[in-house]
Amino acid sequence: MILSQKNLNISESLTLAIDAKAKKMLSEGYDVIGFGAGEPDFPTPDYIIQAAKNALDQGLTRYTPSSGILQLRKAICRKLERDNHIVYTPDEIIVSNGAKHSLYNIFQAILNPGDQVLIPKPYWLSYPEMVKMADGIPVFIDTKEENCFKVTRDDIEKAINPNTKAIILNSPSNPNGCVYKKEELEVIAELAVKRGLFIVSDEIYEEMVYDETQHVSIASLNDKVKELTLTVNGMSKAYAMTGWRIGYVAGPLDVINVMSNIQSHSTSNPNSIAQYASIAALETPKEKIQEMVSVFDERRLYMVEKINSIPLLSCKLPKGSFYVMMNISQAIGKRHGNTLINGSISFADALLESKKVTIVPGIAFGADLFVRLSYATSMDKIQKGLDRIQQFMEELV
Repeated sequence: MILSQKNLNISESLTLAIDAKAKKMLSEGYDVIGFGAGEPDFPTPDYIIQAAKNALDQGLTRYTPSSGILQLRKAICRKLERDNHIVYTPDEIIVSNGAKHSLYNIFQAILNPGDQVLIPKPYWLSYPEMVKMADGIPVFIDTKEENCFKVTRDDIEKAINPNTKAIILNSPSNPNGCVYKKEELEVIAELAVKRGLFIVSDEIYEEMVYDETQHVSIASLNDKVKELTLTVNGMSKAYAMTGWRIGYVAGPLDVINVMSNIQSHSTSNPNSIAQYASIAALETPKEKIQEMVSVFDERRLYMVEKINSIPLLSCKLPKGSFYVMMNISQAIGKRHGNTLINGSISFADALLESKKVTIVPGIAFGADLFVRLSYATSMDKIQKGLDRIQQFMEELV
C-alpha cells in the first residue's frame, strides 16, 4: 500500500512531542523540569468556565454555523475595533478549532501548487509544514539575533520572486519573543501592497508584551494593507484556554468564504460550548490577563538575567510572548560525558539525559545554534531548571 507522498514528508510537531515526553517521564516518577510548554500555566478564569456551564445548562450543544455563531463573530468584531483599531463585519470573520486550524485553513484557501510563502527564521515550527500540506513551497528568510530576529526590507526583497504568494508575520513571536514596531510593519506593508502579497499575521500572543511595548496589527495601517491581510488570533494564550480550541481569522470576504467552505467539509463547526465561553472571555475586562502578564514579566526578567550569567550561554531580552531563544553557539564542539554537542538536538538530549530538563532544540525553528525555553511555568521550576542548566554547562569539556 502506497501512502500519500506529500504527507509522509510532514514531520511531527517537536514541541508537542517534547512536552509529551516530559509528562511521561513525570508520570514515571522522574523529577523533570519542563521548559518546552507552549501554554500558560494558569487556570482558565472562572467567569469563562461559568459561561461554558451556562451554555451546557441551556442545551447549547448542537451544530453551529461552520464559520462560528454570529454572537461570537460580532464579539470578535468589537474586540478588533476596540483593541486593534480594525473594522470588520461578521461575514469577514471565521471561527475555527484553534488558531493552528485557522492557519491551516488559510494556506488551503490561498495556495496553489508551486506558490511560495516567505517565512522569517526562526519560525514557529508548524508554518512550513502547513504550507507544504497546501502544496505550497516554504521559502525561509534568515534574520539576525542582533536585530532581534526581525526581517528587513532587504531580506524580503531578496526573497521575493514571481511565485511568491504570501509572507508570514508573527508578532509577538514564537519562538523568539520579538515584537515589530509600527515603522517596521510599515516597511513590510509597503512591500506587500507593491507586490500584491498576502500577509498572514499571526497575533496569538498580542496580550503578552512587556516594557511598555505596544502591539500593532499590520491590518490597521491602511485599507490597502487590510485588503491583503489575514489576521489570526485565538483564545488559547491570553485567556489560558489552550484546550478549548477556539481560534479565528479576520480577512477579505472572498478568502473567508473559501475557508468557510473548506471547514464545512472538514471539521464542520468549532465546539459550540467553547464558542459561548469565548464570548464571555472577549467581553469581560482584562484584569486576569494583566495579572498573568505581570507574572510572566517577572519570570522573563529572571530567566534572561540568569542565562546571561552562565558561561557560554546568552540570550536577548524578549519583548513579547513567553519564550526565550538561548544562544548555545559557544557550546558547539564541546562534550558532556560521551556526548559531542554538535547542534541543538544533541544539546537538548544530553541536558535531558543528565539533568532531567526539557528544552526545544532550535533546529525545529530553523535555528540550530539556539534552543527555546518557555517561562510559562512556575518561578520555582524556572530557578531549579536554570540551576541544572548551569551545572550542565560547568560539566562541558
